[in-house]
Amino acid sequence: MNAQRNKIHPHKYSMWIAMASITMMFVGFTSAYVVKRSQANWLSFELPAIFWVSTGLILLSSLTIHLALRQFKARSMGSYKSLITLTALLGVAFAVCQVIGFSDMKNHGLALDSTVSASFIYVIVGVHILHVLGGVVVLLILFFRAYRIRVRTYSAVPIEVAATYWHFVDGLWIYLLVFFSLAR
Repeated sequence: MNAQRNKIHPHKYSMWIAMASITMMFVGFTSAYVVKRSQANWLSFELPAIFWVSTGLILLSSLTIHLALRQFKARSMGSYKSLITLTALLGVAFAVCQVIGFSDMKNHGLALDSTVSASFIYVIVGVHILHVLGGVVVLLILFFRAYRIRVRTYSAVPIEVAATYWHFVDGLWIYLLVFFSLAR
């Protein structure tokens, strides 16, 4: 019985494997960025300021999902519902800010196909946005489960897995933002 308690839940294990794979993909993206940056036609530019606003939103969303998990474990369902809803809304707001950033880039002559450097930003940030939106879908599932009339189970595992992933995409964004700021 004690050996069973020390095993990692299969869903958590799968999430860690998925996050390792995603990390490898983004390491590949950023490595290619570094290699391509040495080409003569590379154009350096500053990221749109809205990307910094989106950083604040995703950091705040990490706090709200952390608090949501704590409230769920305390069986404070009213607070949990509010916090999981706020986390999903912050995730959507993050993605909207990213799209606004892309629009700003395009308005400054940095369209997807304008330069190699702009193309890298669009692809890398765009793939990150897709991962965030995948997390938002999971948050919406948790949201609808939270608002069911009757809670069937108080297993925190789904929320723990979602929170782990959410913190991961948050950390990944911080890495990307620092990388792009330093590797111009």
